Amino acid sequence: MMTTNHMTDHGLTEREQVEQASVPSTPNTDITVIGAGIIGLANAIALQKAGFRVRVIDKQGVAAGASFGNAGHFATEQVFPLADPAMLPKLPGMLLDPLGPFRIQPRYFLKALPWFMRFLVNMLPARRAHNSAAIKALNQKSISAWQQLVSDCACPELLKLEGSLLVFEQTPSIEVERVYQSYRAAGVAVKLLSGDEVRGLEPDLSSNIKHGLWFTDVGHTQDPVELCQRLATQFSKQGGELVIGEVTGLRHVDKAIEGGKYEKDEQAVSVCVADEANYQSDKLLLSAGAWSKPLARQLGFKVPLETERGYHLMMPQQSRLQRPVASFERKFIITPMSRGTCLAGTVEFGGLKAPLVEARADCLLPHAKALLPGVLAGAKTSQGERWMGFRPSLPDSLPVLGASPKSDKIFFAFGHQHLGLTWAAFGAELIAKIIKGEKPLVDMSPYRIDRF
Repeated sequence: MMTTNHMTDHGLTEREQVEQASVPSTPNTDITVIGAGIIGLANAIALQKAGFRVRVIDKQGVAAGASFGNAGHFATEQVFPLADPAMLPKLPGMLLDPLGPFRIQPRYFLKALPWFMRFLVNMLPARRAHNSAAIKALNQKSISAWQQLVSDCACPELLKLEGSLLVFEQTPSIEVERVYQSYRAAGVAVKLLSGDEVRGLEPDLSSNIKHGLWFTDVGHTQDPVELCQRLATQFSKQGGELVIGEVTGLRHVDKAIEGGKYEKDEQAVSVCVADEANYQSDKLLLSAGAWSKPLARQLGFKVPLETERGYHLMMPQQSRLQRPVASFERKFIITPMSRGTCLAGTVEFGGLKAPLVEARADCLLPHAKALLPGVLAGAKTSQGERWMGFRPSLPDSLPVLGASPKSDKIFFAFGHQHLGLTWAAFGAELIAKIIKGEKPLVDMSPYRIDRF
């Protein structure tokens, strides 16, 4: 979402008053949420539950971004920040491999360099421990929050609680044991399995798998899009308003009252959409995912948000898998879904404008064939659906959650990196409490927008 106008804390300038007069205003509501992905929708419902009237605005509509093609994995086992010093010796090889799990497009390298410098700083032991604790604080109630949300939205069948698997093919047993103990030490519910025990859970998996970790308290959804649509349906049933249009301006304005007059000393937030209408509300929640950076800048914050381009290849073949299966060596994940078998993974830095690279989606199929030889033996990439979406990532692997330190009308919920689906429901509960003026269940200081 591109933005043009700068917000002030003191109403409209003379020029802005002229612009405002030429753009019709809509009736005021309590809260406007920018973003109709899983984060925005979960927040909208939590705010309705808290008693607010809510409007959601999105450039393209429900689940049009990363929420469309994510791996469907409620990944509460992922307690370690992405900034891992163990990856440093592997980086050169990864970067040189155009189809490897991690890539920076050459033309984008210099632009991404400042983000990576911050990323490296977050590999320091103290920073890593701090970030891991903040990740775990969000993970601990994420599944229970999702259970409540799907119940509220009458779609409990879209949350499967069968856990997930991390499988090992060639990794030495001593390293598998080390990984297992690291998760246990972090408080993750996990069981170490032999290859035969892995196939006892998932008979379709390859005989080449020697070990597995079974994360027992993890969930998945078989249809991320349907999940978003069911949330959107519930939002509409509860009187919510969905506006599809591009946000082109944000500003504080004197609150409009009946008759088009203004009430002095009482302000609202005005969101200009496609230069056609102003939507006023008492408060604003920015949850526009990878498009949040320019909007946050307009609100007075320079946030080091980068775009991780993630790929999936949806194959029509159905397997007997009951849970997501990730590969330790191959760095990708397979999720059984209603539309087929979803192959997802890889990280590519290339910004919001570069087109999808088909080869980066296609390279997932050979890896999947190795893990599901019977299911995908004759599969071809031409049978699959390629997709690329934008993960909004910050260098400390933490989201921006909470209130603006500059305005009591502005709130944030973006930058959830690989855990947007995981954190959506619990994060929404936290935001609702903050906006109501209540004390949230966790310390919110690690997620503040001015931490950078």
